[in-house]
This record gives sequence, structure tokens and C-alpha cells, in this order.
Amino acid sequence: MRTDFETLRALASFLLSHLQEAEIAEFAIDKREVLIEALATELGVSFATDEDVKEQAIEEVHEKFGEDIPGDITETEMFNHARKEIIKSFSGEHLAGLYLTESLHDVALRIKDFLLNHDAIDEVYATDHELIDFIVSRVKRFSPKKNQ
Repeated sequence: MRTDFETLRALASFLLSHLQEAEIAEFAIDKREVLIEALATELGVSFATDEDVKEQAIEEVHEKFGEDIPGDITETEMFNHARKEIIKSFSGEHLAGLYLTESLHDVALRIKDFLLNHDAIDEVYATDHELIDFIVSRVKRFSPKKNQ
């Protein structure tokens, strides 16, 4: 599955919708797009996309072998090996095509902090523990194919 920033935007939209529907977070509807963009950007720290892994693998191959690689670098064994090693460094953890660069609990903590500190969020009606549990349960259910 190819993932990119749009997948992070879809995850942000999914989470904000669920938080609002469950009456856990309150924000003005005209702030929704700003929140989606800001949360997707924040999530970019917690997830690596296929695009990120590809770029990192290309950089690693270039660092090791220079620019003298014939043909399409992404079709070389060196690239495939570098890509697999990068993915393995994430402990193989992935969610809906996104590779977690930190634990799901840490992702939930990051989102909680985002919600509590972003100016466009009017109110959060949950304890930290309730909010973290809610976020973890919803993130586990995310599927970009279902939510687009």
C-alpha cells in the first residue's frame, strides 16, 4: 500500500470526527481543516509513510555506493535490503500502511497533548487516561480505505 501525507490527513480527520462524535473534544466546525492539517503534521513525527521509507532507503544506497548506480535505484537489491532494514528498525509495527516510529501509547500521548494545547480546540471532556484509551482504541480501528 502506498501511503503519503494524505494518509496522515485521513487519520487526523478520522480521529477528530470520533472525538467530536463521542463528545470528548469540542471545536468549531470552521476550524476543522486547520486542525486536520495541524494534527496530520504532528502525526508525521509518530509515523513513517512508504514514501518516507523509500526516500530514506535511496539516501542510504547513495551514501554507501555513490551516484554510480545504473538504472532505477528502487529496483536494485541494495535498495530492497535498505528498505527492509529501515522497516525492521520500526520493530515491524505498522498500522494501515503507516509505520510507527514510536509506540502506540506514545502516539496517544502526543495526540492528547496536541488536543489539550491547540488553540482551535475549545474543550476536552475526558481525563488524560480516558482520552489516551479512547485514542488508542480508535487509532487501532483506522483504515484509510474505509475512511476516504
